Amino acid sequence: MAPDTDEAGRPVQWFVDALGNEERMLVILKHELYEGRWDEMVADLQARLAGRPYIFKLAHRIEDDLERIRRLRAFETDHNVDLSEYVKMES
Repeated sequence: MAPDTDEAGRPVQWFVDALGNEERMLVILKHELYEGRWDEMVADLQARLAGRPYIFKLAHRIEDDLERIRRLRAFETDHNVDLSEYVKMES
């Protein structure tokens, strides 16, 4: 399987095209604020939930964002891709 295809041989772009705005923003934030690391972003969100200092205030519910991150991270791991190479900020 090529690194830019999913298990059914569809391009990664198929997955990216199905992402909602919240998921796209998480991918962009991962790249821009967290140096491409999901772990850093998850730690930041969990710190916010616990009332500890955090880096970035996300407008959406933290639990929802953590679930989105789990899904996005799993896709990246399963397909050996970095979604930030496919999701770009709209100008």
